[in-house]
Amino acid sequence: MRRAKAVTVHAPGGHSFSQSGLTYIEVLVATILIAVSLVPAVEALRGGIFGAGVHEAAAVDHYELRAKMEEVLAEPYALLDAAALAAGDEKTPSSYSDAADTPRRRLVYLSRYDADLPGFTATETGLLWVRVDYEARAGELETLTAR
Repeated sequence: MRRAKAVTVHAPGGHSFSQSGLTYIEVLVATILIAVSLVPAVEALRGGIFGAGVHEAAAVDHYELRAKMEEVLAEPYALLDAAALAAGDEKTPSSYSDAADTPRRRLVYLSRYDADLPGFTATETGLLWVRVDYEARAGELETLTAR
């Protein structure tokens, strides 16, 4: 192996030092240190790489629920109120739910709501509770809408 040409460095006070290129051992030690430190760095990134897929699926679910919620809230209050009465209670999906054979079926629950109690009521208060969730998955959105 050829060594780099020595360079003489003059320091203050008349001292001089001779310095040459890196030796094979220095390069080998530096390479080993880098290789050993890369293993924990890659392990630290692994969770973020795998977590990205989970968060992407959660974001898709959220936006699908939100789209259904916006679709329902775009309906006139009178139609929503009629659907709430037809459903009977807050535990029965309304006619605004997706069809039964739809993959990733979203269920829509509607009920009259009394903010003074607070709770569900059969009397007209001008306020409707709306919830959208998946039939067989986690995730839901709730809101109130007024006449």
